[in-house]
Amino acid sequence: MSSYWQLTVAQLRLFARNKQVLFFTFFFPVFFMVMFGLLLGNNNGTVADGILIDRDKSQASEAFVQALGQQQQVLNMETMANEDEALGMLRKGDKQLVVVIPEGYGTKLASLTQTEAGAGQAIEANAQAEQASVTVYYDQTQAAKAGNALNAMSQVVDGISKQIVHYEPVVTIEPKGVQSLNLQYIDFLVPGIVAMMIMSNNLNGVAGQIASWRERGVLRRMQSTPLSASSFIAAQITARLLMNGTQAVIVLLIGALIFGTQVNGSWLLLLFFVIIGTLAFMAIGFIIAGLAKTPESAGPIAGFISFPMMFLGGVFFPINSMPEFLQPIVKALPISHLSTALRQVMNVGAGFADLWVESLTLGLWLIAAFIAASFTFKWE
Repeated sequence: MSSYWQLTVAQLRLFARNKQVLFFTFFFPVFFMVMFGLLLGNNNGTVADGILIDRDKSQASEAFVQALGQQQQVLNMETMANEDEALGMLRKGDKQLVVVIPEGYGTKLASLTQTEAGAGQAIEANAQAEQASVTVYYDQTQAAKAGNALNAMSQVVDGISKQIVHYEPVVTIEPKGVQSLNLQYIDFLVPGIVAMMIMSNNLNGVAGQIASWRERGVLRRMQSTPLSASSFIAAQITARLLMNGTQAVIVLLIGALIFGTQVNGSWLLLLFFVIIGTLAFMAIGFIIAGLAKTPESAGPIAGFISFPMMFLGGVFFPINSMPEFLQPIVKALPISHLSTALRQVMNVGAGFADLWVESLTLGLWLIAAFIAASFTFKWE
């Protein structure tokens, strides 16, 4: 067996024997994915939980309740009789909305629809009659949910008012539906988790391992053997590519089995970005290993670089939602282009022609980092 394959197998055995490596390589990213997927993956962040209290118990109030039930995409309402208890839940933050239909609602609504002699008299009577009202209590501290809930309430009230006055719109909307991708947050998260794993395994892993080997004299003993530098680096690359590939498959399988995610694009293109991402972050790891004088300093240096990239690189949050002054910096990070490329392949089914910017940027990072690593890397 050649030295290249011996080193590759030895590196894989080291991964398997190191419990910390196994934890942070496989369990920790999967834990992140499952936790965020369960908390945020159902896309119910804008649905307001509310309580409906019907004191009128009339046909008009029942019609209002039915109209409110058609707003299930925004409102999740339950009925209750005790108004004080409902308001107490609202103040505690357990609910975001309390809707009270007062007594006499149906009577006032009926007075608005009465006609005496003709349409003109009906309009005059409607104008003079007292308006029917519904009381809505909402949580001011949750502006997004409260705003959506109040908009939904306005639509319900507006619909009832138009029905009463027989409103005929002058301008209408002609809706034409176009089917789009039904993506949830978990579909955004899974490619980001794969990108985070690639960064962590190679940037942090290579820096710490090479610095440790240098301090223990492992690299010096390797240098004194017929082993060439190219065989050593090639074995490192092969072992980490196998580990990253296995890791990516495990994450994708868990995402598919638990959350129903899928790969809409080419698996070969997905593998290409896994490879180029691995090489780019390995090169950055070699730079850190060359700059760090001890293994103790390699870890903090790698963490100082990787931790901000984990949150700025589009792993958990969209890049476009970040502050404007950070956009140029964020768009220059390698993990931003890696997470974007993986996400476009998996969710949109993009091809290589659509992702040439991401490919070129990662390629430039790869070349520049390996050139820098060739100057900073030391055997001793």
